[in-house]
Amino acid sequence: MIGKIVQTLGPWGPVLFGIGFLAPLIAQSMEALEIAAPFGLSFIQTGLLIGAGLGLAAKLRGRWI
Repeated sequence: MIGKIVQTLGPWGPVLFGIGFLAPLIAQSMEALEIAAPFGLSFIQTGLLIGAGLGLAAKLRGRWI
């Protein structure tokens, strides 16, 4: 059962990493450096957009760099 879940979520690992790790990191960094979020978004919304975008790009390209 768990193996099936891991196989299903495995290819989406970069997107999940972008949402689960990069998004909060970006949001906290923006807040600590006092960088204003664009378009009236909150820090976490901006982090989620950037993190999910980077994760999706990594998934589609097959690599982070």
